Amino acid sequence: MAARHLYVHLPFCASRCGYCDFVTVIGRAGEHAGYVDALLRELALERPLLDDELASVYLGGGTPTLTEPHELARLLDALPRAAEVTIEANPETVTPELAELLAPRVDRVSLGAQTFSPRLLRTLDRVAQPDDVRRAVRALRAAGIDNISLDLIYGIPGQEPSDLECDLAEALALEPEHVSAYELEAKPGTRFTHAHGAELERQAESMETYFERVVDTLTRAGYRWYETANFCRTSELAAGRDLRAQHNLGYWLGRDYLGIGVGAVSTIEQRRWRNKPSLARYVTALAQGVRPPREPEELSGETRATERVMLGLRLDEPLPLEGIEQLLDRAEVERYTRLGLAERGAGTLALTRRGRFVGGGLTARLLS
Repeated sequence: MAARHLYVHLPFCASRCGYCDFVTVIGRAGEHAGYVDALLRELALERPLLDDELASVYLGGGTPTLTEPHELARLLDALPRAAEVTIEANPETVTPELAELLAPRVDRVSLGAQTFSPRLLRTLDRVAQPDDVRRAVRALRAAGIDNISLDLIYGIPGQEPSDLECDLAEALALEPEHVSAYELEAKPGTRFTHAHGAELERQAESMETYFERVVDTLTRAGYRWYETANFCRTSELAAGRDLRAQHNLGYWLGRDYLGIGVGAVSTIEQRRWRNKPSLARYVTALAQGVRPPREPEELSGETRATERVMLGLRLDEPLPLEGIEQLLDRAEVERYTRLGLAERGAGTLALTRRGRFVGGGLTARLLS
């Protein structure tokens, strides 16, 4: 079956945050046009893998909105139509002019606020300040964009419970349709862990409390906790709109997806591949009309089914077990059901609210 989800990676950033491990390059304004050319060449090569009607297109990075405006517009105009088009944006890049460029071309903007504390923004090496976030939201609203997601991070070195409460209050004051709230993950060996290792260990002890605070605050405010780290306005508050992130939902439901761009990952049936993270080699290969260097991975049926369980149980809807029930440890399923952490339905399995707070550790134990 053809994939209905397309990911487009735009790696350009003004600076690199200390905790970031995404494929990014700093500056390179003179290379934006050549990179968009390469993206469109890769899309043309892989177009047969995509369905005629896409469910989602997602432009991530990097900082997609740092891309030179003419080139960004050219790219957006050339991408396939989709039911939902999302672009990530750093707040400091969002001007009224950029918002007007985006408004007719995208349905949804994911804005990286991270925190509203200037002190903690400095810790994260973030450029945008709280007022930049507010200005960005106002500009997007004025341009007519009515689906905005705010990203928040908790567990930042030096963060206290009062900081998190302030971040949640500030985010809710902007009335976003969607909020993503992520536990800070700093990769071992990075300069960030070297600088903040001891404090990261201290914060690890508070993560469960922070997580519960995030869930309680957002659900009380009328947001649906539909995935472990993601919340959207309930359909009642959203006039019946489904405001879940449709692209990410495709991942969590185990759908096939095509990724284009340097470092992008694709999963189609039993194959997964990742474009190697060299910008020069990526652009050079596609200028020659050939696919960029890739790291391929063959996926067994069991691997895909295991991923289906691990990702599907992150959602607030029961996971259909047809074709994957043999992967589950029945004794563990029964035990966690008795403990009130899991629920069995007619051919389905779900985690209860209590079980969802335990999360991945519990899911791993449910697998045989």
